[in-house]
Amino acid sequence: MHLQKYEKIPRATIARLAVYVQELEVMEQQGIKVISSEKLAWSCGVNPSQIRKDLAYFGEFGVRGVGYYVYELREAIKQSLGLDRTWNVVMVGVGNLGRALLRHQLLRKRGFVIVAAFDCDPFKIGEEIAGIEVQCSSKLPQSTIDMGVEIGIITTPPERAQRAANYLIEGGIKGIVNFAPSRITAPENVVVEYVDFIHNLFSVAFNITQHQIKGLL
Repeated sequence: MHLQKYEKIPRATIARLAVYVQELEVMEQQGIKVISSEKLAWSCGVNPSQIRKDLAYFGEFGVRGVGYYVYELREAIKQSLGLDRTWNVVMVGVGNLGRALLRHQLLRKRGFVIVAAFDCDPFKIGEEIAGIEVQCSSKLPQSTIDMGVEIGIITTPPERAQRAANYLIEGGIKGIVNFAPSRITAPENVVVEYVDFIHNLFSVAFNITQHQIKGLL
């Protein structure tokens, strides 16, 4: 077992570790047993020193002169990220995005199992999507407690995001992933992550513009 050596881990490091896991899984499927830091870095789009620095937050990995054992490193990173277990998830908001996520098989494959879905629209309540019946949002707090759910996903319109968050918090949720384009208020002990595709498009547009400007200079 590799224990975290530092209390505060940079968000960028966590994001890169997720990439390392994905690349290591591909390598394992290809039958690769051992990988050098240089080859792993190349496949992940970073430099070898960055990989060593990221892994150092959690302990000692790899064998000098040999490299990393693919399976062992993948399992160690998954354990460090809390991905060596199954997480029960509930979703609030069953619009187009919510429906797509309910049908997304990769979530379950990664260990995140959506066990219930909620909406306040009476025309959606009772509908079954990917084997899950949509329930009234008012039932969310008790249902979340009964099922021992720790993570909630919000895919509501922005004006309903805070109410959805309040239901989740009342139900004892420990972490929220908010796809709604609005900020929510939550206690300090509740982790909140925001997913905003518009921000990603802004970033892409900015970088394309910068490359075009440099090309004209």
